[in-house]
Amino acid sequence: MFTLYKLQTALRKTTVRAALLVLTLSLALLIGLRAEVPQDPSPILRTQDIAQITALPAKRAQLEYLLIAAPQSDAPRYVFKLKNDNKLYVVKVPGTTHLSLEREVLLRNNLPYAIARDDYLASHKAVMQDDDVSLLARAGAFVMRHLLDIVLVVLALFLLKNGLPGMGVSATVLTPDQLGGSMDDLIGMEDIKQEVLHLEDMIRNRAQYKEHDIDKPFNVMLTGPAGTGKTKLAGYLAKKLDIPLIQASASALESGYIGGGSKALHALHRKACARGKCIIFLDEAQGLFMPRGRGEKKWEDDTANTLLGLLDGVRSDKGEGVIWVVASNFDDASTSMDEAMLRRFSVKINFRLPNKTERRELLRSFLARKANGCVDWEDLNLDHVAEITANLSPAVLQTVVERASMLAIQEKCIINTDLMFRAFERATIGLTDRATTAEKTRQRERVALHELGHFFMQIDPWLRQGLTLAEVKERSPLLKISTESVSKLGALGYVLSASDDVALRTLEELERDVIQLYGGVAAEELFYGARGISVGSQNDIEKATSMLDLMVNKLSMYSRSKIDHSQFKDHEADLGQVEAKADELYSYTLTAIADYRDQITELKGILMDQYVLSKDAIFALLEQQQQRATAQEELVC
Repeated sequence: MFTLYKLQTALRKTTVRAALLVLTLSLALLIGLRAEVPQDPSPILRTQDIAQITALPAKRAQLEYLLIAAPQSDAPRYVFKLKNDNKLYVVKVPGTTHLSLEREVLLRNNLPYAIARDDYLASHKAVMQDDDVSLLARAGAFVMRHLLDIVLVVLALFLLKNGLPGMGVSATVLTPDQLGGSMDDLIGMEDIKQEVLHLEDMIRNRAQYKEHDIDKPFNVMLTGPAGTGKTKLAGYLAKKLDIPLIQASASALESGYIGGGSKALHALHRKACARGKCIIFLDEAQGLFMPRGRGEKKWEDDTANTLLGLLDGVRSDKGEGVIWVVASNFDDASTSMDEAMLRRFSVKINFRLPNKTERRELLRSFLARKANGCVDWEDLNLDHVAEITANLSPAVLQTVVERASMLAIQEKCIINTDLMFRAFERATIGLTDRATTAEKTRQRERVALHELGHFFMQIDPWLRQGLTLAEVKERSPLLKISTESVSKLGALGYVLSASDDVALRTLEELERDVIQLYGGVAAEELFYGARGISVGSQNDIEKATSMLDLMVNKLSMYSRSKIDHSQFKDHEADLGQVEAKADELYSYTLTAIADYRDQITELKGILMDQYVLSKDAIFALLEQQQQRATAQEELVC
């Protein structure tokens, strides 16, 4: 079957190109010859001397014919021929002069003349040409007359050579000397480094593995959250093995044309095979790992099927030294993936977010690259910064450090703990603004109550256990409470807390999270009544609903039968259980927050006045409240 790709392949051959060029020139010559009208060989005498026209009445007997060419133009031509003279006389006159000559000479003297017809001009093209026109001008006129034809021919040749727009894939070929960094740049990540070292050993000692009948390519699959270093690792591996790296984005393979992704993969493979040993790195390849056969269109799986064949197809020497490394933000544990595709990868390396120790070392590494005097190491608590930056990838941590440098340059100061905290806030939350809410006293009051409700329901379990404020402060992840608006979040205030590295949460911890989310709306109901609740709780309620659905339906935490109710079609009974548990937890929140009414009222005024309260400031105020309450009790006694 004829395809554009086959035509492109044929055009790469010199003989085919030469034959096509000869054929094109022959056709152009043939068409030109067929279209050419035979020309009159008579010699032409061109002049602009009007006397040649005024002398014609005296030569009436010798005049064979007189024609006027293009009489309506700016420069008509008088064409005449005399008997017994083989020359053709052409007199070029201005358009205004032609009218006078025609009236005073031709009509007055009754000289016979006619208008030159198109067939005469076609066989006497030289009549309309000027001797003073240069070859360049003639070429320009030709180009202008045939501009559209030339553009179409050039476009056709371009498409034949390069294909339709989007049918290729943009791949970058990097030699080992162009690759920067090393494995030492992966701070921490010792488990991942060991996997890479094992992979390097497998690639270098293929012969030893062949003795154990392991003769398949060592294709590598990198999975994990964005910004954890998957792309950098592919470059480090190529540099360590001293082989080129061909980098392409898997998301850019699909061009919108049927078979475009498949052709792009074949082109990548041919480019890699031409270099012998090399690495093909496909980034953002999660789309290629989805189960095949989901769509009704047969060609939707062409790209994935092509990759399957290239990864582990028919055994041959071609491409034996090519290593495929693909990166995806998802893995088979969190996303359903094609089993055949997963089987093609003998090596799977799963990246993770750094823990607290690794975050501290990453931050130290990023800050150590700055010049002396940019960082105040004595006033920099990296343990505290690593604690508040939980669940951030190395790429985001680097962004935090860069933001701290920008703030330091703008404010002409040195990077310390406070500046790193502000940089973290700017990088994760975004810009804050007081002007938006400065004149909205009633809204700011509601926002202050709402955010304080979240805070008190966060520390409520520890206070009810009888812990002191100092012990509660040590356990609380709170960083600050603010009534400044955040355009990025679309919020008029926020509670900033440090995240927790622990991903496995218990039922008790999940219930505490729901109660904390309900704290804001419960505070509004406490002060404004049930009909005074605002829409500011929308995001909190959405999060609480998702968590309750997880607890009740998906994990069956309140049932002896541990099944996933979300897989059944009848969701009415499940909805009832979620509503019942939500009512129970919200009722508790509303009752519990009433115990803190006086504290919330006092802190609300201070928060509205200062806009922001840090963790230290809040607990200092709570300590003062507690001391006053104790003193009053002693006076009463």
